[in-house]
Amino acid sequence: MRRFAIVLLGAALAASVPATVTAAVTAQADSGFSIENSVDVAASPAAVFALLGQPARWWNGDHSYSGNAGNLSLDARVGGCFCEALPRTGAVAAGRVEHARVIHVAPVSLLRLVGSLGPLQAEAVTGTLSFSLKAQGAGTKITMSYVVGGFVRGGAGALAEAVDQVLAEQLARLKRVADMPG
Repeated sequence: MRRFAIVLLGAALAASVPATVTAAVTAQADSGFSIENSVDVAASPAAVFALLGQPARWWNGDHSYSGNAGNLSLDARVGGCFCEALPRTGAVAAGRVEHARVIHVAPVSLLRLVGSLGPLQAEAVTGTLSFSLKAQGAGTKITMSYVVGGFVRGGAGALAEAVDQVLAEQLARLKRVADMPG
């Protein structure tokens, strides 16, 4: 977990978000924050919705506990898990991490999860991550929002920019895969 937190914060500070992703911290306070990122992709809402259920294809493994996006899965049904398999390493047994739980599914228009991502998991917070999809010509406008509230040692607002950068990176990666031909 410590490696994950260091990678999350270090990469966030160094990352540059492509101009095609609109990213913003929309509110921040000691008790929480909200962010919103959006991007236009060439794929249809149905194709994007299907792709959301395949985070191994678009999530950066550097922002996972195992360091390998291939260990990520997302069961896009109510009660489904955005989870990660943790492989056995030496004497440490294999395990699993629940990053978030699916709470709302409206195929081709909305996927909403609740969970505290990354280092927020060790704090007393709840986060709601939403992917809203809207048809735009032959493509889709994806709006990703993450609203976090609760208690974070040192204040939740202090993490808002770093979390925004990391999630904007994931959205940019989703766009790259969604825009691939065929």
